[in-house]
Amino acid sequence: MPLYYIIEKKLLMNKNEQAFFALVRAGLWEEDVQLLPYGDVDWDEVYRLAQEQSVLGLVAAGLEHVTDVKAPKMVSLQFVGDALVLEEHNKAMNDFIASLVDKMRAAGIYTLLVKGQGVAQCYERPLWRSCGDVDYLLDAENYEKAKEFMTPLASSLDPERGKHLGMTIDSWVVELHGYLFSWLSTRVDNVIQDVQDNTFLRDGVRVWNNNGVDVYLPNPDNDVIFIFTHFMKHFYKGGLGLRQICDWCRLLWTYRASLDLRVLESRIKQMRLMTEWKAFAAFAVDYLGMPIEAMPLYSEEGCWKRKAKRICSFVMAVGNMGHNRDMSYYSSKPYIVRKIISMNQRVSDIISHAFIFPLDSIKSIPKMLFEGVKSAARGE
Repeated sequence: MPLYYIIEKKLLMNKNEQAFFALVRAGLWEEDVQLLPYGDVDWDEVYRLAQEQSVLGLVAAGLEHVTDVKAPKMVSLQFVGDALVLEEHNKAMNDFIASLVDKMRAAGIYTLLVKGQGVAQCYERPLWRSCGDVDYLLDAENYEKAKEFMTPLASSLDPERGKHLGMTIDSWVVELHGYLFSWLSTRVDNVIQDVQDNTFLRDGVRVWNNNGVDVYLPNPDNDVIFIFTHFMKHFYKGGLGLRQICDWCRLLWTYRASLDLRVLESRIKQMRLMTEWKAFAAFAVDYLGMPIEAMPLYSEEGCWKRKAKRICSFVMAVGNMGHNRDMSYYSSKPYIVRKIISMNQRVSDIISHAFIFPLDSIKSIPKMLFEGVKSAARGE
């Protein structure tokens, strides 16, 4: 069934989804929550949704704030057990990051940690955020130096694509980025380039003291652009989940007193993503409990609540990083068939996005087609 039909059918959440969002909000903001209004909750379904959206830690934290009813003991133990495993995994990843940054610095390589463990420090419980890859952003000179330095350390290497190289080191997936382009439009990527230049050339960084090692992160004004454009790329390319939007909310909340709102507004306008920003701001407030006073450019007027509802349906339909999409065809179908199925998915996505952003959704089409042509040329 085309995705846009699924989204239209899911505009109203069922009781399990409502309870799930209530627990996400409770964990995200460490606030009390009541579940009785949602009736008899199917806890297996809540657990499935938490896995699907990569927010197990947030839901586990939320369970500690339920004030009227308690989840069955086995459910609580399952969530707590998963959260503790996640905590140990995050500690090990942080140790790895500290060690690798220390080695890179000794080799004269200047790098920034982006996304992931850096933005995790904005959470009430950083070790309960579901972690992914280790992403480093480097300027042109340091990218080449890091590639030369890290390649011998890797047990496996992905094909390099532009200024992007993925590898596995000590069981951790590490990605080197020479840029963080969204590939949505030239306007968007020009602003991202300006933000990246500001980060490197004007010392636009902040510092995370990770086990005694100073790890450099983009400063909040720059990081909010990186994070917002990153999840917009996933939205337009079919794999946006709650974890990425929660990251955005926690960054905005943590640095609410110091963000330069004039710079932020100017950059969003230059990218022509103001409609998307306001729609996702409404989603963050209405569904994730983001305090209004901490959400820049939020508006209650107009169509934003309706757009937020459709964003919610899309996020729930596709899952984190496209978790719910059937990708089995990629290993079982011939190349031409794979391309036809992939193109059909993209067309379905474009129609789905047009229900939310009727005009803006077409902005991503030229870049997506261009990337598709390049992908075909590479035989992917």
